[in-house]
Amino acid sequence: MARAPDAARFEALYRSCYQDLLGYALRRVDRPESAADVVADTFLVAWRRIDEVPDDQARPWLFGVARNVMANHQRADRRRADLGARLRQELADATTIEPSVPPEIAHAFRALPEGDREVLRLVAWEGLSADELAVALGCTANAARIRLHRARRRFAEALRTPTFTSRERSHRD
Repeated sequence: MARAPDAARFEALYRSCYQDLLGYALRRVDRPESAADVVADTFLVAWRRIDEVPDDQARPWLFGVARNVMANHQRADRRRADLGARLRQELADATTIEPSVPPEIAHAFRALPEGDREVLRLVAWEGLSADELAVALGCTANAARIRLHRARRRFAEALRTPTFTSRERSHRD
């Protein structure tokens, strides 16, 4: 719990330096949201270290913290960009193999709500059991079994519903 003098000191520091720090950050980052993050993180450090903020040099101390915060943000951005580039390179050679199914089955599957399609994919394509499905969906095993049962029922209904392709074939016969 914050002591009242610390809270009052922090509030005074915030009120007197916020605009200056925001301007500093806006002049150095690409997006206004990033500048807001820098200022927020700077004041978070100031709050956590309020006893270390020098009374007579609080403003320059905050600029130093903001400088370090920006450097940390830039390092994190570079790490994310490098990771993204490595993943793109690795995934460029990856192939996905979807099961080959007759057009009527594919049409019936696409007619299902996305939630049903995902439940059926997790079980049929990824090989999850009902208990594993529950973990993946973040629900109880009983709820997962119910969702799976309902998805299968709706898929069976969609398979029984005639499609343009199946009607077209019956007219040709």
